[in-house]
Amino acid sequence: MTTLLLQLFTTFFFIGLFNFGGGGAMLSLIQGQVVTVKGWISQEMFTDIVAISQSTPGPIGINCATYVGYEVMQGAGFGPWAGMLGSTLATFAVVLPSFFVFFLIIKVFNKFHESRTFEDAMRALRPAVAGLIGAAALVLIFRVSWSGTTPDVRLLAENFPDWKAWAIFAAAFALGISKKAGPIAIILGAGVLGLLIY
Repeated sequence: MTTLLLQLFTTFFFIGLFNFGGGGAMLSLIQGQVVTVKGWISQEMFTDIVAISQSTPGPIGINCATYVGYEVMQGAGFGPWAGMLGSTLATFAVVLPSFFVFFLIIKVFNKFHESRTFEDAMRALRPAVAGLIGAAALVLIFRVSWSGTTPDVRLLAENFPDWKAWAIFAAAFALGISKKAGPIAIILGAGVLGLLIY
């Protein structure tokens, strides 16, 4: 159990350390580590965790770390107490680098915030953040497996099981783009529709 807890801590510490752009950008890093590299949870379970993380209060990346920590320890057969310990450790690990980075930024920001090089670096990072958020969306839509050098790309059918799921997605997307409803109303509405339909 100690070995797995240590792996959880180091994995989420490095995810927190190398993430830039918030929780949405963090999702593809988490998926890459816990589903693809470590194989701790399935893609289907990760999709469920993302949905729960999005609809519960708090930053989605931190919520995701909390749920993954619990599921990893539970899946290893250590029981609910170990699951809560895994949740706590993964959550602590993913936010810990932010404290170090925050204090470092405070030290250097006042000195360099008007620097042209600093502004150029921040501008260059914006497309990378957009790419990470886009990658997180693609992770929830497609499953990619490799046979040699050829990728096998398939739609994650369990995330879009029928036309009703696509209709809820389209309605939520349209409402979000048109700004006729706020994100909380859209999440609650989609959740209620999902409960009623499924």
